[in-house]
Amino acid sequence: MTAIIIVIFLALAFDFINGFHDTANAIATSVSTRALTPRRAILLASTLNFVGAMTFTGVAKTIGGSVADPATLEHGMLIVTATLIAAIAWNLITWWFGIPSSSSHALIGALTGAVVSAAGFSAVNPAGFKKILYALLLSPIIAFAVGFTIMWILKMVFAKANPHKTNKGFRGMQVLTAAFQSFTHGTNDAQKAMGIITFALVAGGFQETLDVPTWVKISAALAMALGTSVGGWKIIKTMGTKIFKIEPVNGFAADLSSAGVILTATLNELPVSTTHAITSSILGVGSAKRFSAVKWGVAGRIVVAWVITIPVAGLLAAVIYRLIALVSL
Repeated sequence: MTAIIIVIFLALAFDFINGFHDTANAIATSVSTRALTPRRAILLASTLNFVGAMTFTGVAKTIGGSVADPATLEHGMLIVTATLIAAIAWNLITWWFGIPSSSSHALIGALTGAVVSAAGFSAVNPAGFKKILYALLLSPIIAFAVGFTIMWILKMVFAKANPHKTNKGFRGMQVLTAAFQSFTHGTNDAQKAMGIITFALVAGGFQETLDVPTWVKISAALAMALGTSVGGWKIIKTMGTKIFKIEPVNGFAADLSSAGVILTATLNELPVSTTHAITSSILGVGSAKRFSAVKWGVAGRIVVAWVITIPVAGLLAAVIYRLIALVSL
């Protein structure tokens, strides 16, 4: 019983940290263009994150059963504990340095590394892992393309319009896209904590199916909402100002693009990185606005963080599992 309590605490801590780590994803553009004040933006994001988290469970089931079968793992609780410690550590490191890294990549990489460390590569479900990996890799490419396309269309439509009036109109519309963005963030990201708790419940013999209990949904949704209320100003600064100078029309296009990609993934029960989707859509929008306007050096450092997250989190989790096993087994 002690082990499952520790796992639940760590999973909700991960969800809380995910909330403030990824708050910037939903509100960076609306704050940077002054469509919303920081306080109102965080309140909006917290509320809609909670609503989104309570709406779906498909992604949670994918997380809970695609990487490995929790019912067959001998030391499932230790695996989940190592996974969560590694994912939390990586999230805090990247948050501290203001790097919009992916909580999703950290969790998937850590879970895979812990499973391999405990039971070998044969314990990993290749089909399930590839399904998740493809979703994580393809979603930013799609978000870039969608962001570029929407911004290009808006440029054509409003080419002869008064720039001041155009941005004033889109500043109001950004409130709606920020709300949509926050909702979709909740539908996908909060489910990852739900999935890892369900994984632990099955591994520990507390339930037999990957169905997410209601108390798990509520707990994860609350943890995400509370984390969101704390905010992540370091990452907001990177997302909202350092990639390129965002105007309301750009923020609208970026939010609409990424939210659409995230919701599509959720409806298909696929975990994707909201960080990747939003950052990629911003890059796509910036490229459509003016390719030279994008600070590609900053974008390059972000991409490096994306690339290394899965292997670093996996290695970290594998080491942590070994240390925990050395003490407890």
